[in-house]
Amino acid sequence: MISRGELKDVYFNKENINTNVFPFSLPFFRHADKLTIHPQMTFFVGENGTGKSTLLEAIAVASGFNPEGGTVNFNFGTRQSHSALHRHITTSRGIHRHTDGFFLRSESFFNLATEIENLDIEDPELKNLNFPEPPKIMDAYGGVSLHEQSHGESFWSLFIKRFAGNGFYILDEPEAALSVTRQMAMLVRMHELIDDNSQFVIATHSPILLAYPGALIYEFSELGVQKVSFEQTQLYHSYASFFQDPSYIVKQLLNL
Repeated sequence: MISRGELKDVYFNKENINTNVFPFSLPFFRHADKLTIHPQMTFFVGENGTGKSTLLEAIAVASGFNPEGGTVNFNFGTRQSHSALHRHITTSRGIHRHTDGFFLRSESFFNLATEIENLDIEDPELKNLNFPEPPKIMDAYGGVSLHEQSHGESFWSLFIKRFAGNGFYILDEPEAALSVTRQMAMLVRMHELIDDNSQFVIATHSPILLAYPGALIYEFSELGVQKVSFEQTQLYHSYASFFQDPSYIVKQLLNL
């Protein structure tokens, strides 16, 4: 369980930092001193390499989550790939206390699913002592191995079965395994959880998720990071331009 209050602000500590070295060379870190976080829904958007996932990961680690994902109770690692940024941010918290939480990293979700299976393997020594079998961690994810579901179904099981409400949920590209209709359904699920006092911080490339009403949106770029509306994002403009005349755009891209 998360013992801290809702996330309110993230401050960047720049003292004795070499801003020519990653991750401190990222534009958002060089040009901003803090980001205010919405009590319900905050989105990070922008091109690949602008630092949105790096910052999201740092917020998760600074909040007590395992770098490869899961709840604060997970403590496993297959390859240490997270940056040192979490040691150079400070978070301020509100008085509302969350009782649930989860950090979803799309790229390491397979590792998380494997860890759940490993933790659920029955200890033969306990069995010989006739100790009662403890509850399976997998039960909280729908009772079916995440490896025995499609990538999209395993993500959906997480959102529907594991997320309990009154939680702090940090999601890195949750749309990666979801169809368009499931992304729309995820909007509904997020709204249900927000109605149950949850808070989300999400890095995404999905215009569907980004359309959540009233969300705070930060757009990351080579110029730094700025607050924008949904319609001001480059993501929105790129999709709108493509669907206005997809045939023309494709011909231009392929020099046809």
